[in-house]
Amino acid sequence: MSKLPDVRGRITYISSHAKQENLYAVYETTNRQYWTELAKCSQQEFQRSGAAGKCIEAREFIIALPESFPDLYEPDKLLQLFTDRFKEKYGVECVSALHHNKRKTNYHIHLIFSERERLPEPIEKTATRNMFYDEQGKHVRTKKEILDENGDVRKGCKIVKKGEIYECNLFTTKNKLFKQDNFVDEVKHLYTELINTLIKDDKEKLYVFDENGLYLATKKIGKNNPKAEQIQTDNEYRMRWNREVYRAIVSGVAETEIQQIKQEYITDRIRESIDVFGSQSERFGTILMSAVAVLAMLVSKVLQRTRELSAKLFDTEQMQPQMPVQESIHQPAEKKTQTKPKIPPKPVMPAEAAAYQKLFKIYKELKRQNEIIFEAEKERNALELERDELKGLARFTKKGELQSKIERKNEEINILKIGLSETAKRYGFHTVHDFYKVYISAKNAYADCQKKADKWKETYGTKSKGDTIHGRIQSYQREESAQQSEQIAQRKDRGAR
Repeated sequence: MSKLPDVRGRITYISSHAKQENLYAVYETTNRQYWTELAKCSQQEFQRSGAAGKCIEAREFIIALPESFPDLYEPDKLLQLFTDRFKEKYGVECVSALHHNKRKTNYHIHLIFSERERLPEPIEKTATRNMFYDEQGKHVRTKKEILDENGDVRKGCKIVKKGEIYECNLFTTKNKLFKQDNFVDEVKHLYTELINTLIKDDKEKLYVFDENGLYLATKKIGKNNPKAEQIQTDNEYRMRWNREVYRAIVSGVAETEIQQIKQEYITDRIRESIDVFGSQSERFGTILMSAVAVLAMLVSKVLQRTRELSAKLFDTEQMQPQMPVQESIHQPAEKKTQTKPKIPPKPVMPAEAAAYQKLFKIYKELKRQNEIIFEAEKERNALELERDELKGLARFTKKGELQSKIERKNEEINILKIGLSETAKRYGFHTVHDFYKVYISAKNAYADCQKKADKWKETYGTKSKGDTIHGRIQSYQREESAQQSEQIAQRKDRGAR
């Protein structure tokens, strides 16, 4: 959202085919005269207020649309739908235009809206005595204040005689809602829901960023922004934090722990930095990298504990003797004719539970990638330790070589972390966090379904060990433990070589 000090000029710009290369549609909820009167009203009120700065005559939203929309919907109808939705909710007049950028990579709407509503009847104020106004249109008390040396009214000053109308209000005051911090977020949700109802492909579904969530939002770099380089650098730091969050989730770190680190090492420290040093953008990167290091250390500890526990479980399973199945030798003397009870239908697995096995494969893929990252980090840490322990002549001969290896290893780790997010997106999930929410829900649904199936089999049928929920879960655990043991053996083999 942006503020418009010249609403008429902006409307002309967004709606002109001469000024726009790819203008598809223009839609207005009222005539152009309305905006002329609105601008005049706003300027008059601004002058009376005596406020500094520029007068804001209206506001504008730029709404990005999915690139599939040009092929799916007619521009006129699409633009009207989005504009009418805003007017219906907020009750103000709008003018909008549907554009593509020069390279046709950004399909978007410009929506200009009024912060005021037109009054049913104008409110006119009549002068009860002569009123005097100086060159700036400011009301002064006496006539002397607008006279020159010769006693004539100065150019630009005016006198409103008794009985004449000195003020005519056609509009209400500005709606304070449009200045509130949560207004833009409210409109984002409004249009995100609308866009998602129109999207045909679920992979294109949009999400509104949650500022209170685990991630940090990157900032858009506008055209000709003088701070473009600084914003780009900050965005890189933000993405490093986000990638470490992906890893933490895959590694099994609790969301509460991630949120606590974000609060303590990012939010609180940025606030303290601003209080002590003021707004210094160069300190932002230092604070974020400190938080990334703390989270990475926690991830490493969690992964190490998981490995140790998995190795113990695997060894325990290998040591447990297999109990022979004893067949019953008791046979009934004779069969009695009995009426078979009515057997209810076998429980049917719902779609959410049925999706678990597919999601489990994605889960294993993310786990495998995370193990590779863990190994790469251990190799990087070993190189750093070797570099720091160099002494004497070796500090000058080998330090540069080791530093180059460390930098290459850091690049490799960064690419691998990006791969976690790309894997989730490849399977249709916006973030790793979104995948894990669906995965845990499906896992619980699957376990619940299997319990019902086991109970049905105990009562009405026969079952094998592998058919029970306990058997299935053990099967998955053995599969995962076997993979981890194989990885441990491969690492030991590499170490021996």
